[in-house]
Amino acid sequence: MTLRELIAHRIRARGPLTTADFMELALYHSSLGYYSRAPRRTGRAGDFFTSVDVGPQFGALLASQLDEMYRLLGDSALDGFDLVEAGAANGQLARDILDAAEADFPELYRAIRLTLVETSATARATQAETLGRHTPRLAAASDRMPDRVHGVILANELLDALPTHAVAMTPEGLREIFVDLDENRFVERTGPPSTPHLARYLERLDLRLSPGSRGEVNLAAVTWMRDAARSLTRGFMLLVDYGHPASGLYSDGHGTGTLTTFHRHQVSTPEDDADQRGGPAWLAHPGLQDITSHVDWTSVTSAAEAEGLDLLGLPDQTHFLLALGALDNPPTGSDTRSIKHRLALKTLLVPGGLGSTHHVLLLGKQVGTPTLRGGSFKTRN
Repeated sequence: MTLRELIAHRIRARGPLTTADFMELALYHSSLGYYSRAPRRTGRAGDFFTSVDVGPQFGALLASQLDEMYRLLGDSALDGFDLVEAGAANGQLARDILDAAEADFPELYRAIRLTLVETSATARATQAETLGRHTPRLAAASDRMPDRVHGVILANELLDALPTHAVAMTPEGLREIFVDLDENRFVERTGPPSTPHLARYLERLDLRLSPGSRGEVNLAAVTWMRDAARSLTRGFMLLVDYGHPASGLYSDGHGTGTLTTFHRHQVSTPEDDADQRGGPAWLAHPGLQDITSHVDWTSVTSAAEAEGLDLLGLPDQTHFLLALGALDNPPTGSDTRSIKHRLALKTLLVPGGLGSTHHVLLLGKQVGTPTLRGGSFKTRN
């Protein structure tokens, strides 16, 4: 049975699915989901690029921020420094960080206890090979967050891929958008919200969608943040993703919502699908394409603060990486390696690309409110 057939069978048996339930199956089904079937979905051969795919520069710059965090923890980190990467895929970002730490921050490198959290068993199976000589640093590879973390929780483009509910403001008030069947075609239908938490989410933000507009309410992102914050006993969180403050995300500028699908670096479906022609692209070919939505930074930050974390900064990626020294002593040679290095930095920093669309959420717990280097661009001399 294909995943499309499985989802159709479930709708016929149980009724329409929330968009969150559809995404959960399409992306994370244990054997047929998009992220479950391959160890890596990004890069030139994948469907979209992340900062990790540009080259090792991103991981190297993150290593310098992690070294500062390690030193801020002081003597409490002498017995070990937990580095937990959530949504670690095949471990490439961790590999880049460890390469840089080994070369430039040996104390940090020796202290790191690495935990890679990844729901895909296929991806987890490749992590040791990716880490190579750094495998002894790997304390655990799991599909669950550890109960206690003393160090840093890191996630790069995780929250945007968590299953989200979709809602619309109609003349009858707030309605939820469900996935239903019209013969063999997946279609959207609106109905009463599946949970009162959707309305409460917007009420807490003191926001109301404009009539006729739609948006996403990512309860899973708030739950993930709450659970991760509780597991952090002392240390920092560093989350990289694309999103907006709630006032921007739920404005008329995003009145059609932000649900998007990527295939081969295009906002499109894998092939022309007669059953889905003219319908929402994100409903086509479940399991064969990415589905994503923008992050509500306001709600995610509020969830963290409610669990005792302090907001230490939310710079865009450009200013975060510049503050970490991205342009300090760049290679100037004409050799291939130098040219690739400069092109990678350009991709990471240039406005309109990864640099300005992505932000870095910096949080601390039981560490005071230090001005982290990555959040200090405006104050650096």
